[in-house]
Amino acid sequence: MDLGLKDKVVLITGAAGIKGSIGETIVQHLAAEGAIPAIIDRNDRGFVYVEELQARGIDAIFCKTDVTNPGQIEASIKKITDKYGKIDAVINNVGVNDGVGLDASYEDFMWSLKLNMVSYFLVVKHALPFLKASTGNILNIGSKVGLTGQGGTSGYAASKGGVLGLTREWAVDLIKDKIRCNAIIIAESWTPAYDAWIKTLENGEEKLKSIVKKIPLENRMTTPAEIADQCLFTISERSSHTTGQFIAVDGGYVNLDRSLLTE
Repeated sequence: MDLGLKDKVVLITGAAGIKGSIGETIVQHLAAEGAIPAIIDRNDRGFVYVEELQARGIDAIFCKTDVTNPGQIEASIKKITDKYGKIDAVINNVGVNDGVGLDASYEDFMWSLKLNMVSYFLVVKHALPFLKASTGNILNIGSKVGLTGQGGTSGYAASKGGVLGLTREWAVDLIKDKIRCNAIIIAESWTPAYDAWIKTLENGEEKLKSIVKKIPLENRMTTPAEIADQCLFTISERSSHTTGQFIAVDGGYVNLDRSLLTE
């Protein structure tokens, strides 16, 4: 299916993670569709990824950015729009489940909010004039933790709950501009970071089996490729009448009846 993303400038944050991470996978899928990935991230891997894309004849840009710094976000979006003159879609993909719980300091809690939620607001704020010009759209990457809680991660849970609130608020605000805004909810996805976390646990293999058993559809983890495919469809005109939605790409983990898990 042609998603009509060729030559679309797609600004994506948090996309310079390790190879195989959700953000990096989205970038690769965008490139395969002929879109122009505009990556905002604090990690220097972004320079390498863009060089690799350009070596394949794919246009892309990386702006090294600390998304907790409002000035850096504004400067990076200016750099992107100075080069391309437009933004067709924004994918807010930053997310660090940082363990900032009730025992954390005020400063740590506020930093978590800045990273995981306030950055979404600032990116959209500065990209908005260009989204209005292109009748573009916004996709926020959320987490099950914003709906279910997890324990021990107040900052991340509050942020991801807030991201869902912003998604519906922006969908309402921007109807007059024909700008859609949706969120992807991720639960258990097999990423390099997830693999690294499992390996830190004394009983990692047992823990992983326990989690996988609780995923109703096929009893397996969601792949980053499956998330990327849903993201691209959602920002494309193939999803032209979808706005204000929380789309769970999780094998039914969050929303299906718990009785499915009864052995």
